[in-house]
Amino acid sequence: MKLRSWLSTCSSATSISTADDATSLPPQTTRNLLFSDTSSASPSSQDTSSSSSLQSNLSLQTLPSVPSLQKLFPYRTLTLSLSSLSHHHLLASLKPRPLQVTSLALHHNLLYAASGTEINVFDVNSYALVDTFNGKDSSSGSVKSFTFCNGKVLTAHQDCKIRVWKSTETKRHKLVATLPTVTDYFRRFIFPKNHFQIRRHRKRLWIEHHDTVSGLAIANNLIYSVSWDKYLKIWSVPNFRCLQSIKAHDDAINAVVASIDGTIYTASADRRIKAWRPPIGDRKYALIATLEKHKSAVNALAVNDDGTTLFSGACDRSILVWEREDSANYIWCGSADRTVRIWRRGSDGRFCCLTVTDAHEKPVRALTAVTEGGSPGGGAVKVFSGSFDGEIKVWKVFVSSLNSQ
Repeated sequence: MKLRSWLSTCSSATSISTADDATSLPPQTTRNLLFSDTSSASPSSQDTSSSSSLQSNLSLQTLPSVPSLQKLFPYRTLTLSLSSLSHHHLLASLKPRPLQVTSLALHHNLLYAASGTEINVFDVNSYALVDTFNGKDSSSGSVKSFTFCNGKVLTAHQDCKIRVWKSTETKRHKLVATLPTVTDYFRRFIFPKNHFQIRRHRKRLWIEHHDTVSGLAIANNLIYSVSWDKYLKIWSVPNFRCLQSIKAHDDAINAVVASIDGTIYTASADRRIKAWRPPIGDRKYALIATLEKHKSAVNALAVNDDGTTLFSGACDRSILVWEREDSANYIWCGSADRTVRIWRRGSDGRFCCLTVTDAHEKPVRALTAVTEGGSPGGGAVKVFSGSFDGEIKVWKVFVSSLNSQ
């Protein structure tokens, strides 16, 4: 996998969302968002993991970086020159509680928004609040990530747990499991080999995370979880048993994303992105590549639909584009500078910033988006941005097609 582009942002990138050409997507196609908390964490561990250099078929090629847009163009000139390609307006502002919005996800025309320990569910068409859950469980800590599997909602929490919720016909959510499950815990507990030391005078089962669970992903009928404890864990569906635990990084892991080709990518505060896949004939995941170009902690990952393009955002104020072939045409990013930026690939393969929104009062923490279909001349995308100011902004972005430039 080679480094295709280097996008310079105003501040550290905290969330990324991707889409292929919006005009070619069916109506109401949702896009997955992968993001992570940017707080520092350095839990200790005694385990070690196998490592591997970059394979020849994943050769890394560095291309010239893209200088800051503010240095190239005055903001007003840039806006006017691109006005025929893209414009946007604010549709709604949602503020369920006066707390930081830590995570956003779209699923079946529902927007899931985490504010502290509370999870609020909105209808994406009417913006009506349809359910609120987990608010009474203050011991769970902040909700860091969402993913969806077989009609269930999985949430990652600050208390080192993963919770599984089932949505009823009335769109209410009921807790059905907590990972690791009680059954899995007791079947492992009696064997000393299943315990490992996480720090002096303290041990845990290998199936347990021992720090904040920062990210979740679903693929291949498996659940992938990452944590500030530096571990990647793999869980089976539907019994929710932990199958494998990997010491994946040298520092806190901030994000995980699963590609359609079966590759799992993890991003860490150690400035590295690692790719994982089972060897042929084996079920256990192993390291197949390490991507090293960021100069600081990697906070966010996103991958396009066909798995050919990976995007990574970091505290070094950059978004790197890694790809096997030309693919994704659009990306959205949220930043600590309180802006949401929309980027588009040009005919030369480089990405250009189409528009900048600056309606938030504090750093943007989470993004997710859904396409709404369009005509041959262009299309529309509805973008949801969540911020530390406690608000969720809903934007409608109109983008003309590449052929109309």
